[in-house]
Amino acid sequence: MSEPQTPAERRQRLQVSSRGRSIAPTSNAESEDVPEFESFMGPLTPRGTGFLSEFLDIWDLDLLKDVRDINKQQHNTAIYSNDNLIVRRGQEFQIKITFNRAYRPADDQFAVEFVLGSSPQSSKGTYIPVFPSEERNTSWKGRVVDTADNILTMGITPTADSIVGKYRLYVAVLTPFGIRRTRRDPNLDIYVLFNPWAKEDSVFLEDEAEREECVMNDVGIIYHGAYDDISERNWSFGQFEFGILDACLFIMDKGALPITNRGDPVKIARKASAMLNCRDDDGVLVGNWSGDYMYGVAPTSWTGSVEIFLNYANGGLPVCYAQCWVYAAIFNTFLRCLGIPARVVTNYFSAHDNDGNLKMDIILDENGKVDRERTKDSIWNYHCWNECFMSRPDLPDGFGGWQVVDATPQETSDGMYRCGPASVHAIKHGLICYPFDSSFVFAEVNSDVVFYQRNRDGSLVPVRKNTKHVGRLVLTKALGSNGRREITDAYKFPEGSAEERTVLEKAEQYGCQRQRVEPPPADMELILPALEVRVGDDFELTLELKNHSEQHRTLDVYVSGSVVFYTGVPSAEVIFKNPTLSVEPQSVTRKVIEVHANDYMMKLVEQANLHFIVTGKAKETGQIVTAMLTVAMRKPKLIVKVSGSPRVREEMFVTVEFTNDFKFDLKDVDVRVEGPGVMTPHRKIHRLIAAGTTMSWTQSFSPWRVGPSKLVASLDCAALRQVSGDADVTIQS
Repeated sequence: MSEPQTPAERRQRLQVSSRGRSIAPTSNAESEDVPEFESFMGPLTPRGTGFLSEFLDIWDLDLLKDVRDINKQQHNTAIYSNDNLIVRRGQEFQIKITFNRAYRPADDQFAVEFVLGSSPQSSKGTYIPVFPSEERNTSWKGRVVDTADNILTMGITPTADSIVGKYRLYVAVLTPFGIRRTRRDPNLDIYVLFNPWAKEDSVFLEDEAEREECVMNDVGIIYHGAYDDISERNWSFGQFEFGILDACLFIMDKGALPITNRGDPVKIARKASAMLNCRDDDGVLVGNWSGDYMYGVAPTSWTGSVEIFLNYANGGLPVCYAQCWVYAAIFNTFLRCLGIPARVVTNYFSAHDNDGNLKMDIILDENGKVDRERTKDSIWNYHCWNECFMSRPDLPDGFGGWQVVDATPQETSDGMYRCGPASVHAIKHGLICYPFDSSFVFAEVNSDVVFYQRNRDGSLVPVRKNTKHVGRLVLTKALGSNGRREITDAYKFPEGSAEERTVLEKAEQYGCQRQRVEPPPADMELILPALEVRVGDDFELTLELKNHSEQHRTLDVYVSGSVVFYTGVPSAEVIFKNPTLSVEPQSVTRKVIEVHANDYMMKLVEQANLHFIVTGKAKETGQIVTAMLTVAMRKPKLIVKVSGSPRVREEMFVTVEFTNDFKFDLKDVDVRVEGPGVMTPHRKIHRLIAAGTTMSWTQSFSPWRVGPSKLVASLDCAALRQVSGDADVTIQS
């Protein structure tokens, strides 16, 4: 029996060709030595270098790469913590070449060479010579901007579809004996990124406010909680931090994305959606929804992307652990770092439709009580994914713009756990035939919730349908502020509208196996008003039963409350009541159910969500009414204070405080804090925070970047998850 193989070994084996064909380079890090002197004369070449003294030679090369120089300022890359030159494609940058004498265009011939990966080829866009005369250039453009004595300033413009990556740079001079080149110098390597400021680039985003938010902002907000009780936490994307750009290139190398495909944002986004999870390719993050995080970091502990990326890039092993919002946050970092506009999106009541029938089934027994053993479908309280902005030349006109990508491993796509990019416009209009994975995202926002009554013979009869529950609200961060921005109308037309019916019919034409279910009409209505509850509090659940008929009604009601993971999967039932309610014609009856902290506190999991399903069956007619309510328990907040002189390279202090108001101790508490441009990730473990006591932790830091930023902190332990806090800070020079 053969030894089991890792995904990387399997991938390497699959690349072996039996036809003797070479494999396209898949690593930006791999390189081949370029000779400093490439002879035209073979063995007849004179020895030494003295015979070249009369020809043009390069004394110095200045890439104008300081943050104050023209290149990084004009290319919006001065914010990157990277000493190399970083430019954006489709836009000119300048370099200064110092020769041993004045450059004579009539006599001297030289080129600036850009080389990418191994086996560079001009036809593949991995070897690009740029000449000072425009008529000789076939790809990137070059021109002489200025000459002064023996110093020549040259302008170079990469094409707007150039490969994104790290190029090695040489200056080559033509002599009668051969080509002489500058020596390999890693300090002369140049990063070329996508350019959302350039109209010719496929990621061009015209709106300046959108660019500032979706490319340049390195702190964001992740929305979670429940539809009617939204919670939020800040996240440090950190796309400009030291090592992150190289980590992004490493991820593409690890995923064996051919270098020649790295100028296409569609292919990069699709590869990244697979590589950011580790289900089948040794990717960045290990997903874990079990509640047991002994061998890693709880998903709720992370405060930003930087530590995750650097750990993966330094070790090459998947990082533990993640859930959907962590996947979405690091995907945002990856895309923004490369220059692709991106934002994190939260869909409240997100359906995971395995069979593609746009239907989530809840099974009731013959008395109207929920049968949890037979109810297998789950609706996530919320699910986070990403949108990235790009043209889609592979689709008809009009379907570019925002595209859904999702790194959370849910279903396979073309044999790998990934999702997208899927056109948001195509999803809204039911064109689920367009790649990639539009049908899956369409179901996440459009499925119906259908209640079935199971008879004794096993048959299922539809008794209630809710068409408005799934995809109730889609949110992202507002532009330039900490507010919310609803984008539900970008995904779907209003419920019940003529446009919505047309879209559903169109989706069926393109392969959606939608099951039409029409329960009998109802003359009663059950409502559960929204609640705001703090963890550890007693509260009251109110049932409102409305009778729209002209007859008296008596109902047997079943109230089931369970602790659930945010994915909608139940953990333990905390309350069950079976009251009988009477309601007069054309009137409303209310019933209050008391829920005590002792009922749920010791059973809470993950993010402390309670899910109530209430069903009732009328004795007179057999009619069934249903209602559902998710209560996202509110957590205490961390207090984050900043002190000290807010200046670059001066010592400052951040203090994180938390008071344990609960009646129980908190053990093995993980506290973290970081801030892009100001503070690297720090953590401290507190073995015990006793009930009724206050924890205070002060940590020094020295900011290295001028401008506004934010310190993001989290507190996490087995008994209390998703506790966070933040503080704004503005650093001066």
